[in-house]
Amino acid sequence: MPVGAWNLNLPLSRRQAVATVTGYGSLLPFSQIVNAIESAPIKKVVVAGATGQTGSRCVEKLSSAGFEVTGAVRSISKGKDKFAGLSGVNLAHLDVVSDTDSAMADTLFGADALIIAVGFIPGNPLKFNEASHSVDNVGTCRLIDAAKVAGVRKIVLVSSILTNGREWGQAKSPGFVVTNAFGNVLDEKIIAEKHLREASGIDYTILRPGGLKSKPPSGKLKVSGEDTLNSGEISRDLVADVAIQSLTSNSNKVLEIIEE
Repeated sequence: MPVGAWNLNLPLSRRQAVATVTGYGSLLPFSQIVNAIESAPIKKVVVAGATGQTGSRCVEKLSSAGFEVTGAVRSISKGKDKFAGLSGVNLAHLDVVSDTDSAMADTLFGADALIIAVGFIPGNPLKFNEASHSVDNVGTCRLIDAAKVAGVRKIVLVSSILTNGREWGQAKSPGFVVTNAFGNVLDEKIIAEKHLREASGIDYTILRPGGLKSKPPSGKLKVSGEDTLNSGEISRDLVADVAIQSLTSNSNKVLEIIEE
């Protein structure tokens, strides 16, 4: 093997892979390899849900900031139309409902970080519950597991305020009742949040924005702690800004964000 070459047994996880570096007859301890990988700068970022309103803003801002960005999308043709002219943006197919676990891991392989901005889109009212369960719960959990297999070091999950509303006495608050009426989406999202926090072993930031606005910010960003905000709105632009900042900060935190 050439000096400095890597010997990686796949599937690769940065904590699970058997990796060796050789040079002049010496062997670098595996613990040092892991530390070097985990302290390396975040350069390659995958955005799941990249053609959505929040995901697309993340892609655009990451591109402007010089990151290597992969927009993970259900429709490659839609992604090409959406991001035409942006530099440093690649596209890859990803569908958290229909893709196999291994296909999702393949899409994420080589990425340093993942921003999850997926969410079910209300369509047929008779299928709200099924759709939110498939996307915001099961699909998101499977994507998190795939990220672990692929060796992703950081996950930023865009969720919603009041996701944990039942646990802090907000089940009857207007915000919880109205939002959860769409497929019990908050009850589905909290399962994915817990899976990320308790089962993934990956550094995370969970963002819980207020009601999302497509217009530019009109107020100042307010960042609050977990289970503290039950109302408010925020520009998707600000959500994207906080998501990108969280790639290299806010380690293992839940942030609730609105404008004030």
